[in-house]
Amino acid sequence: MNELKRAVVLLSGGLDSATVLAIARAEGYVCHAISFDYGQRHAAELSACVRVAEALGAAEHKVIRIGLGSLGGSALTDTTLAVPEAPSEGIPITYVPARNTVFLSLALGYAEVIGAFDLFIGINAVDYSGYPDCRPEFMRAFEELANVATKAGVEGEGRFRVRAPLVDLSKAEIIRRGHELGVDYGITVSCYQADNHGRACGVCDSCRFRAEGFRQAGLPDPTRYQPGRAPS
Repeated sequence: MNELKRAVVLLSGGLDSATVLAIARAEGYVCHAISFDYGQRHAAELSACVRVAEALGAAEHKVIRIGLGSLGGSALTDTTLAVPEAPSEGIPITYVPARNTVFLSLALGYAEVIGAFDLFIGINAVDYSGYPDCRPEFMRAFEELANVATKAGVEGEGRFRVRAPLVDLSKAEIIRRGHELGVDYGITVSCYQADNHGRACGVCDSCRFRAEGFRQAGLPDPTRYQPGRAPS
């Protein structure tokens, strides 16, 4: 068995995943961060991933390129679809079909290669857009799959765990936790339609949840907004 306590941490460059990386590090894990260039329109988040991985002490950071954009069906990968700028009913068009299933599958393969059994992901089921792959039911189902779909799981080398430490927290609680751990949220990008400089639109779901989180947490919002787009 490996002496090092390793974990694979899914890192998007946003507020939640940065907090999860800080939590995993605080728990004593050697963190191997993995990010995905999946054809997202908000590509500025990939630069944020690099900044966050370095700032929070990831031992390794991989960026994997996959073609989810070729599937279509989401405003985050198809620029002909508009990102909603107001709350919408049901699951919004920013949902990317099978995204977290694909991401966790690749993270699982990476974990098996390096001998890690803990997968950390920043899913949240409180202040979120209602995506089906951000719920505890999804997390539990994938964990069961991981342990019957891998050589390491079947041969009893260890039990894979999907760790989602933010799943039941409000955005304000997440921000306070990250603040305690020294996360610099000014280097993160959460916006669904950030510009090439990483500046936020101020009106998408992600921007609204983030801004309200800082307000409720009673902490200054370090987000850089596009000119004239900061929430009032």
